[in-house]
Amino acid sequence: MTDAMHLWMRHETRSTERRAPLTPADAARVVAAGHALTVERSPQRVFADDAYADAGATLADALSWVDAPDDAVVLGLKELPDEPAELRHTHVFFGHAYKGQTGAEELLARFRRGGGRLLDIEYLTVEGRRVVAFGYWAGYVGAALAALSTRGALETPLHPMEREELDARLRASTGQDERYLVTGALGRSGTGARDAIAVAGSQATAWDLAETAVLDREALLAHDVLVNCVMVTAPAPPFVTDADLDDPARRLRTVADVTADFTSELNLVPVVTEETTWEQPVRRVRDDGAGPAVDVIAIDNLPSLLPREASTTFSADLLPTLLQLPGGSPAWTAAQRSFEQAMGARA
Repeated sequence: MTDAMHLWMRHETRSTERRAPLTPADAARVVAAGHALTVERSPQRVFADDAYADAGATLADALSWVDAPDDAVVLGLKELPDEPAELRHTHVFFGHAYKGQTGAEELLARFRRGGGRLLDIEYLTVEGRRVVAFGYWAGYVGAALAALSTRGALETPLHPMEREELDARLRASTGQDERYLVTGALGRSGTGARDAIAVAGSQATAWDLAETAVLDREALLAHDVLVNCVMVTAPAPPFVTDADLDDPARRLRTVADVTADFTSELNLVPVVTEETTWEQPVRRVRDDGAGPAVDVIAIDNLPSLLPREASTTFSADLLPTLLQLPGGSPAWTAAQRSFEQAMGARA
């Protein structure tokens, strides 16, 4: 690659996706650094198209990235549309394709056919630590929904909002001394989850590596609400199984799986078997009278419910690494290596 790049930020096709990987303010910094920036028009993005034009970006029609120059780097967040069948560009987004998730094989096959590559944002790492993530706001929203649902105060369907609105709902809800447990409590998502629970007027038990290495299942089930923020890359004993729900002493009644890793064989909460949605954010998985009914929440784009806050934090974290892409950096090397390993494993 040359020192300058052509960055192409695509429209997100998922109807509930309001976030952007770059804010207009950070888009202006990309342009100021000497890079070409094309931004596809989007009727749902939280930031207006004109704000990107004012930042120096060239506006293009939605989904026009398929005809972008070969050297364009296509930047997005969530899944690509099903077409084209051959992907020839460098794509930067969350591919969810390296752990056997649903649709992973076909996505990688599209890159193989087209000769493109996926630099997955999840695998932008330095010394094993991710350099950018939506984790804080995913944890925040996941815990907030769990608290509101447990208190009977969750209004559906869900819709994007500002943090002030969500916090007001949390403060107005009435709790019954629920016991909250956050796993992965010291990471980005866990920190966000604990902060939301505090806004709701409660305090969470915080478990991280030390507490989950040898799981105290009885203690886990003695909580009313579990907010799981642990993302694993290797098999590990699950936290909550169907058999656990048979425990007559169980208090657990709400499971919010912030990781939404339900399609992976590495799923730590196998009582969550499918996603929940903005229209139906809560799914009941147990209601046999033997104990409290059990509800699960597993929405895979939680931060999009707070799109402005989530995008602003993410964009600020991504920008320094993004500007290193033309010359390369350890994070981009790690992402490239992960892509090559995934392609080789599925050759």
